[in-house]
Parts: sequence; structure tokens; C-alpha cells
Amino acid sequence: MKNEPAKVRLEGITKTFGDVVANDNVDFTLEEGTIHALLGENGSGKTTLMSVLYGLYDQDEGSIYVDGDHRTFTSPQDAMNAGVGMIHQHFQLIEPMTVLQNVILGHEPTVNGLVDEDAARDDIEEICSRYGFNVDQHLETPVEELDLGTRQRVEIVKSLYRGAEILILDEPTAVLTPQEVDGLMTLMEDLRKAGRSLIFISHKLDEVLQIADQITVLRDGAAVGTVDAADTHEQELARMMVGREVLFDRLSRETSVGDPVFAAEEISVLGDRGLEQVSEVDVTVRESEILGIAGVQGNGQTELAEALTGLRPVESGKISFRDADITETGRRRRIELGIGYIPGDRQIEGLVQNYDLVKNALLGNQTIEPYAKNGWLDWGAVSEHADEIIEEFDVQPPNASVRATSLSGGNQQKFIVGREIGHEPTVMVAAHPTRGVDIGSIEFIHNRLIELRDDGLGVVVISSKLDEIQKLADRIAVMYEGEFIRTVDPDEVTEEELGLLMAGKRLEDESVDADAEPVETDSEAQS
Repeated sequence: MKNEPAKVRLEGITKTFGDVVANDNVDFTLEEGTIHALLGENGSGKTTLMSVLYGLYDQDEGSIYVDGDHRTFTSPQDAMNAGVGMIHQHFQLIEPMTVLQNVILGHEPTVNGLVDEDAARDDIEEICSRYGFNVDQHLETPVEELDLGTRQRVEIVKSLYRGAEILILDEPTAVLTPQEVDGLMTLMEDLRKAGRSLIFISHKLDEVLQIADQITVLRDGAAVGTVDAADTHEQELARMMVGREVLFDRLSRETSVGDPVFAAEEISVLGDRGLEQVSEVDVTVRESEILGIAGVQGNGQTELAEALTGLRPVESGKISFRDADITETGRRRRIELGIGYIPGDRQIEGLVQNYDLVKNALLGNQTIEPYAKNGWLDWGAVSEHADEIIEEFDVQPPNASVRATSLSGGNQQKFIVGREIGHEPTVMVAAHPTRGVDIGSIEFIHNRLIELRDDGLGVVVISSKLDEIQKLADRIAVMYEGEFIRTVDPDEVTEEELGLLMAGKRLEDESVDADAEPVETDSEAQS
């Protein structure tokens, strides 16, 4: 038995927002020098609980103890003074300022009233050396020029510079590539070995099992239980999170693949800076089929999705819908043809954050009956449509008058999926449909995409998540540096082989099956 008090102990924390109970009498204990994961679905109260610990919210009831001392935090500064730092999911950095300026902002060392940048630089370099960061190489670089993984390290250095012994990481892997996630896990392990205590907020089962010592699960604002990571498994955690069994395995299909419905022939697409991001790619989408496009983010998938859906022009090549050339048609016409799109960035591309859900339900429907008649919008019909999406897709809170920004990420995503399916598409292009979404919402969205396939739609799923692609797709095309380098059968390729392909391994590599089906052109698909 340890005689030392817990590093953090929360007792009976209750926090409400109007009629919504975000935290309901929650107990939580973080032992010194450990990583404790706070696991739960989107909207389960994880971030709210840690925002109470960080002084962003005042709890309605309950007590906070740090190193055995009772604490009252009325601001983040109070929490930081007690050694608590929080790295938010959306980084709190000023992009035009340099790394050095961001780290020391508000805590600048001074000599004779002037900022002593040399002293600050020495302190930051010592922190980076101790924990194996590379942030000190970028001290004079504006944050806006850094990749997301490095920005996250800047946030952590900023907290350590302020003396944080307790680090709260809120969904830290949500915006990272797989390689950056691996780097973060190594960094968290190094921080634990150095004696820091970490709280890891997540809804990703594999990640918490990989890194955490203990796992506390929240559901509907209440603590369901705390388990040792070494003594549990994904199925048990999923059951605790959603209150029922969750299906992880690939579903067998009962429908046969139909005729080609949507195709692109040798299309090339430019990116925002005028450089070619998609190079002479062929895509064929058949009725009753899910075509998976796998790849590490940044290999042309975004530009490809935008070209297919009419949001970005093609530099060369042809796009066809039921044998009709639609290469020059824009997004409006493609919506009318039935080409649906679930965008990869729900906050920027999927929703207008300051609009309520009624107005967001209208997006893409502005000229379509029954929402528009004779040039006038029928807001009653739009409001009914919003209510139908909320009910059918279990969007929480179930209130169409709330702004999109007040919804959790998972509920935003479910609303977008519901809206796009409500357009009654013939083809659906879904880019990263479950990015940042919890296990219950993932299962729900996956089932809806499978239902679309079984109803005869052609579906394109673009994802960097290997398990998602393998579970959903009937064929998987792997994209690397703007090209499809291979098409494989999800039942015959291993996750390791798929990962190698995503890293650019080609047919001549012995580690990849040379007998796998090659990428088809449109003409080959119809022959």
C-alpha cells in the first residue's frame, strides 16, 4: 500500500449546464507517475470533468484534491499554479508567433524590465533535452509553419515550461497521422518514466490499452468503473462505454455487386498551391459495392474526393455518371444527380458552426423540394427534416434549435451523415466518416454505410484507419503520392501488408502479394 496521497483525487464531481447533467457525482483518482485514461463516447462528460480540474468550469458539487491538499480552482491559472496543465484537442497557439514566443507568453523571464529570451531559450532546451523533444529546433519558426505533431509538442513544452507535473491530454491523437500517433505514445511513455502523471482523454480503445495504466470509463456523465489496462480488453471496454455488446468483426455481405454507376478515367487534380496532387487516377464505383480508398493523409485523397463530388475541377481526364460526362458540372448539379458527400472536416466543410441545426439541415437542399418551392424556402419543412435527422440518427442533445458548435464531435458527424443520406443519393463519397468519433457512433455510421450498399448504392469510403477500411470495403485501392499503387481484396490482405502499401511498397516488394488484383480502369471494369 502506498502511503503517499494520490496525485489527483476528484470526489463527487457534478456539473450541469441548464437541464443537461454533464458530470454526475464522478469520482476519479490519478496516481503519481502513471497514465490514467478517461474513456467514453463523445458527449459522455470526459472533457467537462477535466475542464473542472483545470479551472475552466466551477463544479456544482464535489471536491478536488492535488497531492492530498484540497483545492479550489477558479481559473486555469489557479490550476497551473498547482502543477496542472491541459493540452486541448484544438491547440491554443497563436499561429503567426514563433514557438519561443508561444511557449513563454505570459511567463516571460525578465532582466531590468526586458524579456530575457536567452534564459527562456536555455530553459526550453533543457526541457527538450530531458524528454527527447525536437521543439528546440523550431524556436524561431512561426507556429503556422509547423505540422500538427510538432504543434502538439509545442503545447506540451508550454505546459512543462509553466511547471506542470500533471498533464491532461484531451483527445491528443484526433488530428495526428499514424506516424505522429506513434511518436506521441513514445513521448507519453517518456514523460511517465520521468515521473510526470498523465490523464489521457480518449474514445479509442486500442490507444488506451496500448499506453494507459488505469482506465476510467464514463457513460452519460457518470463513472461506470475503473479497470487496470493489463486486465481488460476491447470488448469489455466497449461494453462499458455503450452499455451493450459492440460488433468489431467484418460483416458478411448478402447482395451481389451491380453495374458501374460512377467512374473517373485518368483524372489529374491540382492542390491549393497549383501542384499536382492526383495523377491520372482511374476510379470505378459499382452498384451495391463499397470501394475503400486507403492511404496516409496527404497523399491526394482529399483532392480526389473533392474532384469526384464537384468541389474541385480536374486538370485532365473524365468523370462519368451512368455513362454521362459530368466532368465540367459543379457540386449543385452533382447533388441533383444523387452524388452525396460526407466531407472529411466536419467543422469546416460539413457544418456552419454558428448556425443552428435547422439551418445546417438545409445545406445542400436549398433548391430541392419540399424545402424550396417557387424560389422560396419552406422553413417548416426544413425544421421537420432537422427533427427527423436528430431522431433517426440519435443526435444529442435532441434539440434542433441548438448551434452546431454546441454538439460533440460524434453528434456533429451523425448529423452530417443523416443529412447526406436524407438527400437520397445514388452514390455516396464518405471521407474519413468516423474521424474523431467514439465506438458507439462508429458502429452506427458503419451500419448506415453498409445499409446504403445493400440498398444498391455505390459507396466510396476514404480512410486512413486500416480496421475501418478492412471492415467496410469490398475492394481496397491504396493511394500513395497521388496514385493508386494497388487494389486488394480485404479478405486476403493483412493489416501489416496494407500498412506497407500505404507506406509506398509496390508490387516488386516481396512483402506484398504479387497475385492481388490490380487497379481496374473503367474500360476494364466494363469488359
